[in-house]
Amino acid sequence: MNALSPASTARAPDLIFDTHLEHFEHDVIQASHTLPILVDFWADWCPPCRALTPVLERVIAHYDGKIHMAKVEVDEGDNMKLAGRYALRGFPTVLLFVGGEIVGRFSSAHPEQWVREFVAEHTGIE
Repeated sequence: MNALSPASTARAPDLIFDTHLEHFEHDVIQASHTLPILVDFWADWCPPCRALTPVLERVIAHYDGKIHMAKVEVDEGDNMKLAGRYALRGFPTVLLFVGGEIVGRFSSAHPEQWVREFVAEHTGIE
């Protein structure tokens, strides 16, 4: 799948959501006990972040509800504290949570196939 289909586009908002420091525990940590949560730490001023966003959206659509994605805008509110908590050194950085724990991470933009392989390796979801 190289682009979001109309059906996937309609579901994408349910699968991809914004979260913030005050909701992170519920939205990500607790939710990851039910299904994997990919967390995209990004900044508006970051060109690689803008390049990675559509790739991540296509990957989430591909998995059709088997994995969700939280987006954390690091310059918004106290969100930079989350970046510090997880020792992020640059953006974009993506963390994958399963069962309340980080099971994988990567930084910088990557091609869609690479991200799919990352998800499959760390979750067993094909």
